[in-house]
Amino acid sequence: MTGLPVPLQVPMVPGGMEMVVILLIAVLLFGANKIPKLARSTGQAMGEFQKGRQEVEDELEDMQEGLDPTADTSSSESESESASSETESTSN
Repeated sequence: MTGLPVPLQVPMVPGGMEMVVILLIAVLLFGANKIPKLARSTGQAMGEFQKGRQEVEDELEDMQEGLDPTADTSSSESESESASSETESTSN
């Protein structure tokens, strides 16, 4: 034995006959006229979700990029300030 845990059940993807049964139940529950509307609203909701997720990812990337250059500029600013103070002290 390798010591790896074995899952008790493997999730199965519905095959051809299972999909037919699922679609038949959906038609009986919602009616043939409402299924296209339901699919359209589901697609729009998924699109909005992905837009929101992308905005959050972009915002996180901007925050990470904002931290790195700030640290670099602050250290270079302090170096330039110390260099300018050295030149002033040598000129006096």
